[in-house]
Parts: sequence; C-alpha cells; structure tokens
Amino acid sequence: MRTTLLAATIAVVAIVASCSSSTDLATEASLPLGQWGGDSAAMIVGDTADVPYGPVMRPGKHRIIGFEPAQEECDRLNAQKKESETFLPYFIGDGTERTFHECNFPMTSSLYPPNTRLLREFQNLAELTTLVRQHRVKTKRLDDIPEVRPIDLLKIDVQGAELEVFQNAPQTLTDVCVIQTEVEFVPLYVGQPLFSDVDIYLRSQGFLLHTYYTLAGRCFKPLQANNDLNARINQILWTDAIYVRDFTKLDQLFPPMLLKMAVILNDCYHSADLAARILLEYDRQTGTKHWKQFMKVLTGIEPPE
Repeated sequence: MRTTLLAATIAVVAIVASCSSSTDLATEASLPLGQWGGDSAAMIVGDTADVPYGPVMRPGKHRIIGFEPAQEECDRLNAQKKESETFLPYFIGDGTERTFHECNFPMTSSLYPPNTRLLREFQNLAELTTLVRQHRVKTKRLDDIPEVRPIDLLKIDVQGAELEVFQNAPQTLTDVCVIQTEVEFVPLYVGQPLFSDVDIYLRSQGFLLHTYYTLAGRCFKPLQANNDLNARINQILWTDAIYVRDFTKLDQLFPPMLLKMAVILNDCYHSADLAARILLEYDRQTGTKHWKQFMKVLTGIEPPE
C-alpha cells in the first residue's frame, strides 16, 4: 500500500558498481526482461520484479533511495529494507511550505487541488480523487539532499508536481541517465503543469523524450469501454514518459554514463536499438567491442568489423 503518494513514488536508483571495460556486456544484456508496473515504496521493499529497475538490481551493484515523509512509516520501511535501500522522511518539492491536498485514495493526493469539475466528466476519476483534508507541509529540494547523488535512474510520480521537483534539482539532474516521470495531458489538478511544460524543461536540461509506458485515460460519462470503468476509448489523460540523455549528442557524454544508459535502457525498457547505438559510441570512445558482443546476442549473427 502507498501512504503519501507525493513521497512514496519518487525513487532514485544508482548503479554504484556498474559495468566496466572488463565486464562482458553480452551477459549484462541478456538479463531477464519481464513486464513491470507499479512503483510504491512497499513494492521497492518487497518484490522488485514489479518495478522497472528490477533487472539492474544485483547485490553490491545498486542502491535505491525512496521518500516517505511520515516518520513512523519511514521508520517501518527502513526496518524492512534490504541492504541497498534507504528511505528518507521528506516531501520532495520546491523547498517551501506548501498545502498538501489529501484525497480519499492516497495515490491521488497532491500538492495541487483536484480539478473536480473536469474529473467528473470521466468514469471513475472524481470518485478516486475526493478531497478529504488539507494540511501544511514542508517540502525539500532534491538538490538539498546530497545523499541521493549520484543518480542513474530517476523515477517520479507526484500527481502533477513533477515539474517542481525537476526545476529544483538542476544539479541532481546532471548525473541522471534516464528519467521515468508521470505526466498529464489535461489538468487533472488545478494549476498543475502539463506534459508540454515538463517536456520543455527536461529538454532544456539535456534530455529527449524516448517513449511512453502505457497511455492511460478514461471514457467520458456515461459511456464505458467493455464494461470497464477504468478503460478508455481514445481519450488519453496521463502516462509515464521515459526521457534519456540527448541521443543526438552522445559524443558529449562520458563513457560511464553511456554504459549505464545502455544497460538501463535495454534491461529496464527493452530499448535494444537505442542501447546498441549508445554502445557504438561507448566503443568509439574506449576502444572496446561491446557493440559487437551485444549485436551477436540480439541477432545470433557475428556482425562484420
């Protein structure tokens, strides 16, 4: 179960002992590629097969940092955690005191109030996003939490406040290889930034959109799709967007970041084509032959020199 979504669904992954030039990347690239979904703190503590970074989680080679502002719950998570996991008792935001809008389902609570008028247009949204109470909270900037750096994979879902997290983490973002962030295409919360706002900012920080993970939406009332309240016909409302370092400027990245990007993209997101392109640049810079090994694993054919 999630507690306060604002905190529990920011996850930081660092590959602290990643592949080196002596690592057989063909072995790294052949890790099991399973389906995944969900990102709550409890799932981080429990079965890592259902989180996107599961495939790169190996003893001694990663660390995970999550956030849970309720001290008692944070203490419980830390008592249950694995050696590579840490939970910190912070609301992540812009560093100011803010109003937290607590809803009847914790996963829909936000720093922004629900846009009830719009939510009522769709099946099963207003019913899950009913304001229960409001209270003041002190937020903390990612850039003001030195223990989270360096980050290789940043996964974030804070119900409309994602842009604020990014805008207050410019130094933290310099280390990041891949970002997975929830984005909304319509204002489900009053005053929230939308996908275009997040996209513009992340591009200004050297990232490009790579792919979406499951476009989500709902039917306009009173219709339903296949008698499923949570299904859509065509209207998309939100998704998880995957951003990567600008692949048109791979020659400007250092080899360790290139290799981490390749492993994360292949093992977590099944993006073998981009992983291969990144490995080609890595080999150009280092004189290794990881691209050739990787292509042989993918195709079963030895590529020409």
